[in-house]
Amino acid sequence: MGKLTLTTFLTLDGVMQAPGGPEEDPSGGFAYGGWLAPYADEDMGAFMNGVFDRAEAFLLGRRTYDIFASYWPRHDDPADPVAGRLNRLPKYVASSTLKEPSWAGTTVIDGEQLQSEIVRIKDTLDGELQVHGSGALAQWLLARDLVDELNLLFFPVFLGTGRRLFPTGGLPTACELTDSRTTAAGTAVHTYAVAGRATFGTVGE
Repeated sequence: MGKLTLTTFLTLDGVMQAPGGPEEDPSGGFAYGGWLAPYADEDMGAFMNGVFDRAEAFLLGRRTYDIFASYWPRHDDPADPVAGRLNRLPKYVASSTLKEPSWAGTTVIDGEQLQSEIVRIKDTLDGELQVHGSGALAQWLLARDLVDELNLLFFPVFLGTGRRLFPTGGLPTACELTDSRTTAAGTAVHTYAVAGRATFGTVGE
């Protein structure tokens, strides 16, 4: 059985919205798109190549899918770990509005079947079903204990506004740190295995 992994770029205050560019996601009047760009370096690229090397399939939200589908088919390189896998591996999109996807290898999953389909897809894999970005989908998955592992890349900037990965009202969840590194540009990269419900006590007792 495979595992579902979530990889997300975050500011220090937890914002995940529009890391890649000003036009990526200006919804809600967000004016700080592209905040990741000053910190993208070879170390970050090497880590992300390693993540994509482990992919067997992708699960994406509609907005992230549209962003990827408008870029990666036009920048294909079979030898590139990111482009090669995104363009050739199965892609599943959680959407009730996308009807005729043009990106090869895409399957649309309507929301009503999403949870059962994720379980079915994982059962067919040996490696990773990967979620990248996809904020609303990521929150939905976390709320249903469907995420097995998180790759959280914290960039040395905070914004004070924007869509965050962990909203108020999420499930209290414990995690186990399985890998940690820091890039030359100061990005802290942490990999966590989800370890169940959070527990509580009193310090010193």
